[in-house]
Amino acid sequence: MSRRGGVRPPGRDRRAWAVPPRPGRERVGGDPPSVAVVGGGIAGLAAATVLAERGVRVVLHEREPVLGGRVSGWPVALPDGTPATMSRGFHAFFRQYYNLRGLLRRCDPALGMLTGLPDYPLQHRGGLRDGFRRVPRTPPLSALGFVALSPSFGPRDLMAMRPAAALPLLDVSTRGVHERLDDVSAHDFLDTLGFPAAARHLAFEVFSRSFFADPRELSAAEMALMFHIYFLGSSEGLLFDVPREPFPEALWDPLAGHLTRLGTEVRTDTPVRSVRPGPFGGHLVVDDAGARPYDAVVLALDTGGLRGLVDRSPELGDAAWRDRVARLRNAPPFLVSRLWLDRPVASGRPGFLGTSGYGSLDNVSVLSRWEGEAARWAARTGGSVVELHAYAVPATAAREVEQKRVVDQLHQVYPETRRARVVAARHEWRDDCPLFPVGGYRNRPTVRTPDPSVVVAGDLVRTGLPVALMERAATSGFLAANALLERWGVRGETLWTVPDRGRSALLRALARRFGPPR
Repeated sequence: MSRRGGVRPPGRDRRAWAVPPRPGRERVGGDPPSVAVVGGGIAGLAAATVLAERGVRVVLHEREPVLGGRVSGWPVALPDGTPATMSRGFHAFFRQYYNLRGLLRRCDPALGMLTGLPDYPLQHRGGLRDGFRRVPRTPPLSALGFVALSPSFGPRDLMAMRPAAALPLLDVSTRGVHERLDDVSAHDFLDTLGFPAAARHLAFEVFSRSFFADPRELSAAEMALMFHIYFLGSSEGLLFDVPREPFPEALWDPLAGHLTRLGTEVRTDTPVRSVRPGPFGGHLVVDDAGARPYDAVVLALDTGGLRGLVDRSPELGDAAWRDRVARLRNAPPFLVSRLWLDRPVASGRPGFLGTSGYGSLDNVSVLSRWEGEAARWAARTGGSVVELHAYAVPATAAREVEQKRVVDQLHQVYPETRRARVVAARHEWRDDCPLFPVGGYRNRPTVRTPDPSVVVAGDLVRTGLPVALMERAATSGFLAANALLERWGVRGETLWTVPDRGRSALLRALARRFGPPR
């Protein structure tokens, strides 16, 4: 990793780090190699884009009828026949997601498909509210400003905190943080800090649950890395953008068109059954239409999809790599409930609200505040479109009970919705997110595998860079493409990240001098 090297960073943060690719030709020459990209989520789309732009023959296999993976959307019909879009739920496009934004700029250089929400508010059932609109963006003022402005940090709470235990957060490096904190749960680490309960719920557990995991199961290293990405490692801040239209229209249909114009064959509704060695080198990718030969393969699958494909492909990788893949775990199920209501929510309600203390409800989005399709429906009917998320729902939970429960919890958060009639409702259950458990980092796969012609991409991948969630997916897809392009002497994609260490040398020195033993 290197600093900017004279190149202008892609965001506000002048200290963003560039990760240059290996030198090489601009494009492949002669008879171009062929690559199968298995998986059409963010990681697969990122890998396919870079490869196709360098002249590689790419075939993209996606098992679902639509692209986007966990950021996909698909058509539904409301009871009156009105066409609408359902998705797997709200996603925040943070401004430090440099590589994801770089992917989206292929079709919209100005990112006009995104719009910013004015705040990231958090609300606890006990009445406390926090937000990030007034918090400074430049570290360490960002963290200090949050503490100073938050009602959840009173003088007595501050006196009870143990600042020495928090010093590792000032000296985060991607490799070092996992060496130090991966064997501790996020819950136990927060205990050592002595954070006040309200701040803990509002600031940390809301974020940790964005990994679809209970803090008791989540690695403290992942939480510390998240703190670095959003608070102490970046001056982009915690405000974020959202798509102006549903995911397919705003994001993936334009990117699919870009790939098609580059000669990529996009094969949706085409699950891959296995990957086998080719008779003359390379690999055979087997789907329901038969086996097709490729020079290389990108495995851009979710956790269960990767486990299943590797299990069905006994000659893929070596025993140690296959064992690591087999031990990957899924996070608990999550629920997305989208409600079309016959009346608006109160005018002051934010477009997005993180919640704590309301049982299983983790956040509420008023889609008709910012998504064009929902806003047009609301304007035509006088209603509103609301989306509810419940993360890390116990696997034994009764689904119909949970669906009713989150609606009841919505009524507690926004009491005016009690009077609303539900015109239509769609409930989406999924359990395909990766779990980053305590002690699990060393077993996660990297982009490279024992076979140099097979690479892995996705938000489950260990990249060695300070990235998370959607940005980890996009970054790993670019890294996977770069690894293959190196083999053919072609220059890959330059990546950008927040700095891979604390921004202040003085604070890093304090952390090493007075922090817990390493």
